Amino acid sequence: MTSVLVYGAYGHTGRFVVAELRRRGFEPILSGRDAARLPGGRPASVDDPASLDRALDGVAAVINCAGPFAATAIPVVEAAARAGVPYVDVAAEIEANLDTFALDVDTVVVPAMAFFGGLGDLLATAAMADWTAAEEIHVAYGLSGWHPTPGTLAAGRVSRERRGSKRIRFAGGRLEHRDDALPTLEWAFPEPLGTRPVLGEFSMADIVTIPRHLAVPSVTSYLTVDAANGLAAAAERDSAESFVVDVVVRAGGEERRAVARGEDIYAVSAPLAVEAVDRILSGRTTAKGVATAGEIFDAADFLRALAPRVSVELS
Repeated sequence: MTSVLVYGAYGHTGRFVVAELRRRGFEPILSGRDAARLPGGRPASVDDPASLDRALDGVAAVINCAGPFAATAIPVVEAAARAGVPYVDVAAEIEANLDTFALDVDTVVVPAMAFFGGLGDLLATAAMADWTAAEEIHVAYGLSGWHPTPGTLAAGRVSRERRGSKRIRFAGGRLEHRDDALPTLEWAFPEPLGTRPVLGEFSMADIVTIPRHLAVPSVTSYLTVDAANGLAAAAERDSAESFVVDVVVRAGGEERRAVARGEDIYAVSAPLAVEAVDRILSGRTTAKGVATAGEIFDAADFLRALAPRVSVELS
């Protein structure tokens, strides 16, 4: 049985990843910083490279679910490189994603392989299809609500601190840090949501992943106001949200669209990460080194593999 180390295995998303690995016939090896929460597992600290090396001994791949990824991504990637095994993470921290993409390693590394990041990149890549360039890509997240986990909130705090509390967007072919408020507008989501108020330029990992490999000077992401309010309220997570992710690609007066529907943004990150590992280990990749989901995988085929938990329409 192929073993895969899950770093941060006892966290909210980590538990989904462990369950998905078992469902897919992998042997999950549980790891993380808190030994008390890892009976029978392999505790390891990002401050102790030797402990990471011991944790990775004999495994085929590692999935990092331990945020804030500003602290964990680089040490775990470096340990994976020493072990010669592929690395996947579920980071949605823009700054941590940029750190990872700046690395030069021989092993396969796929950051942001989660609901925020990987899914949008796959949808945009599938929508682009045979187009070699686009003028703009829009990724609109329609969530019925959002009760973030403590890990999400901690990662958000670290990300804001690193950017000096400024917001960030991708326009004119580059990342910009801005002090002004997010614009509010309406987005006509496909059913079942319909038209909803959204925060424009509510930047997610998409503004890093998509322009890394698609020729597009403007990538804008949006989040429904209801979900943003839930994020700000930071209430205890007591239910799973439903979602519609609507991706629009425009070029030369034409428009292409990709829509994904499902439930529970944290649970959905598990099949995304595990499918990525499965494809890497079976050689179903189109790139080497550090790459995004849309860059390294056949995007349309990958999205089909997420059914029935995520339904996808391309038009």
